[in-house]
Parts: sequence; C-alpha cells; structure tokens
Amino acid sequence: MQALIEACQDQNFPAEVACVTTNNSEATGLKAAEQAGVPAFVVNNKPLDADTIHEILVQHKVDLICLAGFMRILQANFLSKWNNKVINIHPSLLPSFKGLNAQEQALKAGVKITGCTVHYVTPEIDAGAIIAQVAVPVLPNDDIQSLSERILAEEHKCYIEAVRSIAKIYDCNNY
Repeated sequence: MQALIEACQDQNFPAEVACVTTNNSEATGLKAAEQAGVPAFVVNNKPLDADTIHEILVQHKVDLICLAGFMRILQANFLSKWNNKVINIHPSLLPSFKGLNAQEQALKAGVKITGCTVHYVTPEIDAGAIIAQVAVPVLPNDDIQSLSERILAEEHKCYIEAVRSIAKIYDCNNY
C-alpha cells in the first residue's frame, strides 16, 4: 500500500489512490493513507461486509481496486460488480504455488526461480489472468524470510508498473 501511495504522489504517475479500505483495523496501510491524506475505511471482517466496500468504492469513484495485504477471499457477487477491475499481487510465479505460504511452497519444491505475479482477481484463488511477473532466484542459503524479503522488493516495483500500464491503457484517473 505504501509503495502504491508513494508512486501515485508523483505528478507524472497516471493514477491516484482514491481511498483505502481494509478489514483490519491494525493494517499498516491505514497509517500510510492517513499520512498521505487519503480517505481510509475499516469494514466489518466477519463476515466481510462486501456491500459496504462496494458502496465506499463507488462513492470515491474508484476505477481499479488494488489489493495490498488484503487476506480475505472476495465473493463472486462482489467480483462480478468489479469484473476485471480488481488486481492483486502474489509472491510466486503463478500458476505455481497458489494460496498461502507461497515462499515456503517454493523452498519445499526445490525450485531455482520463483518471483511475484500481478493478476486479475477471480473467484478462484490466484487463477485470474496474469498482468505482470518478475522472476526472483532462489539462492542456496535462502530461508523463508530471506526469500520473502527479495520477493517483496520486486513486488513493490512490479505492482506499480502494472498499475501504470493499466492506467495508461484505460486512461483512468482514480485507483
């Protein structure tokens, strides 16, 4: 979230963060939004109040939803309202290592390359069309933390470039 907010503060970036919505009142994205003067909202988590999220997004004229640290499954009825307007970043080269603990999955599988993927969100977890990917080598001495840190550094760059590309294609103003 912080990386997206910072990118959008650049006058030459073709998008802006219209609002931040979270299901976690302790989310670090709330502080980043506050510091940047971006409206932020916390919604009910159990069950996830997707109707309120939808209303907030419509009210703030959101064109694209960028999930960042949002660890809840969005229901099909919500996604149908935002078809091809919800993107996410995942810490693997999808379609490999879907779901949670992707870095651990990669290490256990013994792969030499993993990375991150920006993709459209669909009802099936980590199965939407791929927008962008960046490869990250798995080093011989890697553990979950070291691999995760290197992937995260690439996630920040990859996500921003994916948003830039989408914004240019669709000439959107609010993200």
